[in-house]
Amino acid sequence: MAEIIQQRIEDRIPELEQLERVGLFTKKEVKAMIKKATALEYKLHRRIICKEDFITYIQYEINALELIKKRRTRTGYSFKKDEIEFSIVHRIHNVFKRATGKWKDDVQLWLSHIAFLKKWNTKIKLSKVFSSMLAIHPEKPALWLMAAKWEMEDCGSSESARHLFLRALRFHPDNSKVYQEYFRMELMHAEKLRKQKLQLEQANIDLGEYKFSEEIVSGKLAEVVYRDATQKIPGAQFMLSLLTVARLFDFTQELQQTILQDLQCAHANDPMTWDFLARRELEAGPETGAESVSAQSRAAAAAHREERSCQVYEQAVARLATGTHTTTAITIIITTIIIVIIINATI
Repeated sequence: MAEIIQQRIEDRIPELEQLERVGLFTKKEVKAMIKKATALEYKLHRRIICKEDFITYIQYEINALELIKKRRTRTGYSFKKDEIEFSIVHRIHNVFKRATGKWKDDVQLWLSHIAFLKKWNTKIKLSKVFSSMLAIHPEKPALWLMAAKWEMEDCGSSESARHLFLRALRFHPDNSKVYQEYFRMELMHAEKLRKQKLQLEQANIDLGEYKFSEEIVSGKLAEVVYRDATQKIPGAQFMLSLLTVARLFDFTQELQQTILQDLQCAHANDPMTWDFLARRELEAGPETGAESVSAQSRAAAAAHREERSCQVYEQAVARLATGTHTTTAITIIITTIIIVIIINATI
C-alpha cells in the first residue's frame, strides 16, 4: 500500500513544481499540499474505506483548483494549465470513478461527477460517465433526459441525442416525459437545419450535390415521434402537451393542425379538449399590423374573442354536462368567466 501511495504522490510532483516555479504557490505551501495529499491517499487505501473519505479527497482537490484560479487572477499568469489544472482535473475524475465504482447506487455521487466534468468541459470523459451511469441506472428516466439534453444542447449532436432517446424508450416505452422531450428535440433539430439552410441561401453558397432533406427540415421526424407517442400514451392531456411544445416553433403550423384535428377526433368528449379550444379563442392575438388601432377597437376585438370563447364553452356544457362530466364542465365555465373579468380589467 505504501508503494502505491508513494507513486501517487510522485505523480503530483510535476504540477507542484510548476505551481512553485511560476509563483502561484510558495515552497512552504507545496510541502503542506504534499503532506495533506499523503494523508488523504492513505485514507483511500485503508482496508475498510468509506464514502466520506472520497468526498473529502475530491473536495480538497476542488478547493485547490479554486485557489489556483484566484492566484492566477491576482498574478495575471494564465499559462501551463495543461500541466497544472488539467492534471488535477484528471486526478479528481479518477477518484470519482473509484467512488462511483464502489457505491454504484448513489445517484447523487454520479451527478456530482457529471457536474464537475461539465464545469471543466471534458466532453470525452463526460460522455463515458453518462454511458456508465445509464448502464447502472436505466430505470431512471430523468438521467436519460439529462444525457440527451447534454448531447443536443452542449455537444450539438442531434444524432447522439436521438440514439439516447430511442434507448430510453426501450426501458420506458410509456413515459410521457421521455416522449415530450424526444418530440421537442426533433423540432429543435429541424429548426437548427432551417436556420443553417437560410444562412447558406443568403450567402449564395453553392452546396453542390448536397441538399437539405425537406422532410427533416419541415419537422416530419417530429411527426413520426408524435404518432408513435400517441399510440403508446392515450389521452387528451398528453396530446395537448405535445401541441404545447409544437406551438413553440413557428414552422409547425401544419403539425399543429394535425394534432388539433386528431385531438378533436379522438377526444371530442374530453373536457380538456373543449377547454383548450375555448382558451385558444380567448388567447388569439391581434392581427398583424394592429399596433396602431384605437383602444376602442382593441376593446371590441377583445369582446369578440370573449364571445367566441364563451360559445365554445357553451357547446362544451351542452355536450358534456352529463354524468361525471358535469362538475368539470361547470369548473371550466367558472374559469373562463374569471379570465374574461381579468382581461376586461386590463383593457
